[in-house]
Amino acid sequence: TGPAFEGAQISAGQRATPGAIERVRIDPETGEPRIRVLGVEPWSDEPGFDEAVAQTGVTGICGSGIIEVVAEMYLAGLMTADGVIGGADTRSSPRIEPDGRTFAYLLHGPDDGPRILITQNDVRAIQLAKAALYAGIRLLMDHLGVDRLDGIALAGAFGSHIDTVRATVLGLIPDCVPSEVVAVGNAAGAGAAIALLSGAARREIQEVVGDIEKIETALEPAFQEHFVDAMAVPHRTADYPGLSTVLDLPEHPSTGGATENRRRRRRPRREEASQ
Repeated sequence: TGPAFEGAQISAGQRATPGAIERVRIDPETGEPRIRVLGVEPWSDEPGFDEAVAQTGVTGICGSGIIEVVAEMYLAGLMTADGVIGGADTRSSPRIEPDGRTFAYLLHGPDDGPRILITQNDVRAIQLAKAALYAGIRLLMDHLGVDRLDGIALAGAFGSHIDTVRATVLGLIPDCVPSEVVAVGNAAGAGAAIALLSGAARREIQEVVGDIEKIETALEPAFQEHFVDAMAVPHRTADYPGLSTVLDLPEHPSTGGATENRRRRRRPRREEASQ
């Protein structure tokens, strides 16, 4: 999933460096965007933006920005739950323009600067990446025999910079009460430091490692089913009561995903299998 969220498979994608669009909000009534650029404090509709952005320019969009713009396009009704820009029952907007045989959303396009478009291929790349991640999480939940998560911890630098509500709208992660989705920063580095400094922590780590069960997604029959359902935004069949506490999701008919009416399969945990 990494390359897409790092901009490698996005038409205007780039790393999170000055000039990259990192935040996006779209007015659901007009379809007009507000953007925030890395290295520039004001939003695009605030005083001082033009002067500040002149130092960096608007050079592309990074991972946090692409997550937000796809989620915002869905919330604003510019994209269907299946990820089709300008599809049936979507709102019309002058920012939706033809792009070959499909449509694209004009995120940023000054007369004298580069045009930043979100294309149909961009949306598809994000759908594929987020569906793979969601399906992997869903498999772990199946093996544990749970249908809901009490909390989600996002590790790493990327996890520290994404908007957790928009990530849930996109379907990057399963539904959870938004206040319980937290960024924990460099968890690997912090864990390594703890292990070096504490003998008790090292012993605990050794015990935990012995209980880890490796799950090969390629060998799991349910993975493809979860993946197909997770291609929709946010998901083809799952409900989102936690997310619904902070915003209203657009209503769209269920298309009857692969996991609908399917009982969750659960593999016995290691301690159960040994009994």
